[in-house]
Amino acid sequence: MSQPGVRLVWLGRVQYAELLAQQERWLRRLQAEPATKASSGTEAGALLLCEPAGPVYTAGLRGGLTSEETARLRALGAEVRATGRGGLATFHGPGQLLCHPLLDLRRLGLRLRTHVAALEACAVRLCELQGLKGARARPPPYTGVWLGERKVCAIGVRCGRHITSHGLALNCSTDLTWFEHIVPCGLVGTGVTSLSEELQRHITVDEVMPSFLVAFKETYKCTLVSDDSPS
Repeated sequence: MSQPGVRLVWLGRVQYAELLAQQERWLRRLQAEPATKASSGTEAGALLLCEPAGPVYTAGLRGGLTSEETARLRALGAEVRATGRGGLATFHGPGQLLCHPLLDLRRLGLRLRTHVAALEACAVRLCELQGLKGARARPPPYTGVWLGERKVCAIGVRCGRHITSHGLALNCSTDLTWFEHIVPCGLVGTGVTSLSEELQRHITVDEVMPSFLVAFKETYKCTLVSDDSPS
């Protein structure tokens, strides 16, 4: 049996708003397809990847930022956005790999919880391929991928009508001082880290891309199809 295809869309270094706009276009496309095609189609959706061009704090469905905190963060020169993903507040910025899979879970035979677990497995596998041992997923509320008490990859997703959006944020060479202005994901007493911090050398998003794509294909048992025209 052939593997389902997933359209690979590399957006490059873009503003967070552009990622959200592309996500919305793909969501509309997938939601417009009839259920019969969704259950029998060989293409399961799209994988949007980018590196944020500027600093942005995002809040999830559970909130995480008061109006006073929002004003304080904007005064630092960062964007602040409310999103429809699960979870609380986190940070996105240059040096971070953002992965938003827009997937029809029916075509992959996955449930939402197994999708979240698959995203965690992708990040763990990427860490292994980069030579970083010890990365692991933890049970809720510690969603994401951790090295001890330090989170290297945050995960927050949304799912409606079997179609996923949002995804993961992996710190490659992210300026971690931005996280000091919030309680990341609302988890008091934990910290954040990056691949560069752990491996003690500068690791770019471009460097980890091949490893991430290998991990994604292995975990989701799919074929990635390049797409040069994401819109």
